[in-house]
Parts: sequence; C-alpha cells; structure tokens
Amino acid sequence: MPNEPELLPLHKLGARKDEQTFGKINFGLFLPGISEEGEYELFVRVIHEKDQFLQDIPPMDFEMEHSIDPDYGDYWSATINIEAKDKLKPFSAWGTPGKYVYRYCLKTPKNPELIDWIIDPFAREFGVGKLSAFTLGYEHYTWDKNELEWKTPFINDIVLYELMINEFGDDIKGTIDHLDYLADLGINCIELMPLSNVEKRIDWGFAPIGYFGVDERFGNRKDMQELIDKAHQKGIAVIVDSVYAHTSHLFPYYYVYNQLGYPQNENPFMGPFAENAFGISTDFNQKFTRDFFLTVNNHWLDRYHVDGFRYDYVPGYWLENEENGYTKLVRDTYQLVKAKKGSSDHWQRFFEGEFVNLIQCAEQLQKPVEILNKTYSNCTWQNETLDAARGIYGNCEKLTKLGSLFGLSGYPGEIPNNGDKITKTALQYLENHDHSRFICNFGTIASDNELLKEGYRALWYKVQPYLIGMFAAKGIPMLWQGQEFGENYWLPQEGWGRVLLYRPVRWEYFYTSEGRSLVNLVRRLVKLRRNNPQFTRGEHYFYNDYTLYQSRNVMMFSRTYKGVFSLVALNFGAQDQVVYFKFPSNGNYREELHGQDNLKGVSAGKDVQLSIPSNYGKIWTLAV
Repeated sequence: MPNEPELLPLHKLGARKDEQTFGKINFGLFLPGISEEGEYELFVRVIHEKDQFLQDIPPMDFEMEHSIDPDYGDYWSATINIEAKDKLKPFSAWGTPGKYVYRYCLKTPKNPELIDWIIDPFAREFGVGKLSAFTLGYEHYTWDKNELEWKTPFINDIVLYELMINEFGDDIKGTIDHLDYLADLGINCIELMPLSNVEKRIDWGFAPIGYFGVDERFGNRKDMQELIDKAHQKGIAVIVDSVYAHTSHLFPYYYVYNQLGYPQNENPFMGPFAENAFGISTDFNQKFTRDFFLTVNNHWLDRYHVDGFRYDYVPGYWLENEENGYTKLVRDTYQLVKAKKGSSDHWQRFFEGEFVNLIQCAEQLQKPVEILNKTYSNCTWQNETLDAARGIYGNCEKLTKLGSLFGLSGYPGEIPNNGDKITKTALQYLENHDHSRFICNFGTIASDNELLKEGYRALWYKVQPYLIGMFAAKGIPMLWQGQEFGENYWLPQEGWGRVLLYRPVRWEYFYTSEGRSLVNLVRRLVKLRRNNPQFTRGEHYFYNDYTLYQSRNVMMFSRTYKGVFSLVALNFGAQDQVVYFKFPSNGNYREELHGQDNLKGVSAGKDVQLSIPSNYGKIWTLAV
C-alpha cells in the first residue's frame, strides 16, 4: 500500500499576489534533487504581456532562493516588487496592472547555457505557448449567491454534452453565450475537453504542460469560473477532461530532468507505470506524483466548483489489482469530497440524502465493466455501443448486440466500497471527439484532401433510430458538439491530422432542413427522458427474437419503473415494418414521439399489431 497522499501546499507554489502590498508577487517551485549544494541557480524571468514582442524591452530576471521543504525536498522561491520606476524604457508597460508572463531558467554547473523555457507547473494562468502568467491587480471572482443552492445531478439523471471550448464557442465567453441554447436543448451536464495549458494554439489538449489553470487560448481563470457559475444557474453541471497518465515533453518535471541528463529511474515524477502508449508517462509510484494530481483535483473542485472529472486514458495509470495509481486517486478524491459533508459553502453541492454526487468518469475502453467494479469511478466511457451501431443494416448479430448494450448488460448498477454505496453506470454515445461523425457511416463526400471529406448529410434520417435508442437506453446519453443538428466532420483513425486540424461547430447547419429535423427529434427525446423516470432509473428488457424482430432490422426493448412501462420499437431498415407484440398490462398506450399512433383498449398477453416506419421508431407508454 503506497503512502497516504497529501495536498501540496499551493499557498507557497506558483505565482501569487501579496494580499497586502500591490506589486509584490511571490513565486514558489519544488524541484526535488536540484539544490544550491549542486551549484544550481534558478531565476524567474518576467515581462509585461504588452512588452513581450517588443525588441527593445527584454524580460527581467530575478534570482530565486533555495530551501528544503520537510515533505517534498528542494524548494525555490522569490519575492519581486513590480514598480513603474524600474521600467527599462519609458514606453514599457512594466509596473502597470495587467497580465505578466514568466518562465523559469536554470543555470547548471556543467553547462554554460541556461536551461530556459521552464514553465511553472503550479501556474494558475498562462501566456502563449511555453509561458506562465499572473495578473497584477488580480481581483477574485465573485460567485453568484445562488451557487450555494446548486446541486450536482444524480448520476443516472444526467444528459451529457461533450464540447471543446474553442470549436464550440470560439472561447469561454462564446461558450457562455451558448448556455441558454444547451439549457433549452435539455442538457444538464457538459463535459469540457482538456482545459490545461498546451504549447500549440490548435490542439486537443491531451499533452498538458500546466494543470492548475485554463489555457490562455480559451480565456482566463475568472472566465472559467463565470462559465461554471452561469452553467449552474441554468441547471447545468460541468465536468472537465483530466489528462493525468501522460504529459508533453515540455512538462517541467520531464523537461528539466531530461535536459540535465537524469536517468529515467531518478526522475521524481515521470516514468513508466501502467500502459504507456501516449506522451510522456507519469509515475504514480512516486508520492510527489500522487500528491500532485490529487491537489489538481482539489484545486478544480474548490476554486472552479467543477462537478467532477472525465479521466482520460485510464489504462495509462490503472493497475487492476493494485491500490496505487488511478484506483487511489479516485478513492482519495471521493473521500476528500465526502469529508466536506455538512459544510454550508459550495461543497454542499455534492450531497443529497445518502448520496455523494461527485462525478468521476473513467475513459477505460478496454475494461469498462472492471473499472466500475474495482474503483470509485461511478461512470465510464465505453465504445461497445458505438462499435455495435456501425454497419448494423443487414447484420442481425450486431443488432442483437446493440440491443443488449442499450441495456448495459453485464454492467453493475451499484457497488459497495468500504461502507459507501456508489451508483454505477456507463455512457451511451454514437459520437465523441475521437471518432468521425456517425453520419459518415452511411456515406461520405470526397475532397481533394482526405482530411476534408465529410459525411453525406442528405442521409441524416438514417441516424434517427440510433438516437431514439440511445436516449431511451440505460446509461448516460452523450451528444458530441453539433451532433444534434447533423455536424458531419470525418476524422482519420490516426496521425496528427486528428488533433491539429481546427473543426469549428458549423452553427449554420442548425437552420438547414436536415439540422432542424434532427434538433427537433433530439429536443423531444431529451424532454422525454428527463420527464419520465423509467428511462433514467427503470429496468431494461431486450426482446431478443430473431424471427419476429432482428430479421426485419427491428429492435424492441422496454423500460419499466414503479409500474410505468414503455416499449421502444426501432426500425433500422429502409422498409416500413409491421410486427406483433404482447403488452404485459391491459390499458391504453400513448405514443410518445408524435402522439398519433396511440393504442386503446390493449389486452395483456394478446398480439398487438405495430407499424414502425423505416429509419425511425416509436415509443408507447402505458397511461396510468
């Protein structure tokens, strides 16, 4: 069992303003193994953002002092006073309020050249590329008074929407402007793709170099706090995509030690741990690493009021039969939140009766069932539904598998962990950032460059039965930005063209006939799901009958909760179908999607003829 983690002392790390003296900025950094005894010298190099591209104004260097922290070893710190009288040129912005960018530089005894461009791993703000930042005259965000009333939704009640800030709304401010749209759509949780600092302007964000703030291409920390505050006011929870298994080669705890020629086994933070397929691996055998990422979680929960996390590439730091790594991180994060029960501040958002509604979602595509059974994760991504949905026409085996997956067959519903009963579920999606748009499965439009080919939107109607099934299924339905009105980007399976091509949501699609038809269907489905608990908490039963149903490209399943029964009938084929079904109860059944094919006077156990249009579906609910 590894040592119990602690929260790093953020009050002495990164760049922090002095609350008493304007212009005084404190810096602090842990660099284990790098000390004065080794004749190292560390500097912080600072310049006003407005001066950084002016050739006559160089940055200012400030020497840092070395000391020993009792828990984490070598600690470097500095306090600087930013005053206008120290400006190097009369036209310099030095000494004025605003954003300053900085980096660390290390002088080593063996090399006359400085190791430059060391980003601050504890920075709360960032500049362009490899620059950390702070704001002189920074004023803390004032949260709306209603934030103390906000409650994170119960895991089974979530309707999720994944988005990338810059592609969805250009930046954080633009995303805030679209919150009314998402609320009107019926979304009650958004999942933000990585927000952490990266080197490039166009990047998915899965090679982080800074974790404690929002990348400047999206906005700043106050912008992000405003986004979450206003989302909560509109009934929308926010979870963030967290990349902890690997980093960029520019992440300081790799970059510095690599530049110094340290052997891999002497790095205090990085190194092989579990599966190492992407980027530079983080080593959760190191206490420093474990404490760092728990502190990142705590920081986002406390300062940004996020409702939880989507953990990227869990195989990179999960060892299935050990307590270390991912297993320990999600358990400790849960316990950290649970310890706040009874508080009257923003932490109260997680508590509703006996439940702790912290969202901890794993991306464990290899073993989604196991990650729910063996960790404190309460939900997981799983690609099985998406894989089964592809190429389903004429493939009864895939249709049968999809019917089972819509019921999350084999997935746990609740797992006791050390006295805590944690509700478990999985995401249901047809699209996400990792894959081409689902409509591409039905046909694509060629381009002179393969990266620019697109799905054929004229075939939008083929998507309908899949959407109906997804929103009526067990699990958390997730939309990927623009999916609801037919966004149709194609995505290569591998290569840099996946992550370095800008794919903005084309809002003009909303006004096309295809877009309007799809968004109207999605709105009905979201409303149906949120207003009828049989779809969020009910039992699922798949009517697996090849002769009656799958042989005709039809899928039938039901959802039942406290006596309320709904039958979901889906036709994935190009021909209208007539099938027969024996309803379990006498009564009248209303058709939920259009209300035009209601069934009156149904007798239990007797065949009822049902008409199901091609590439569509119907839902009948017993009227009670």
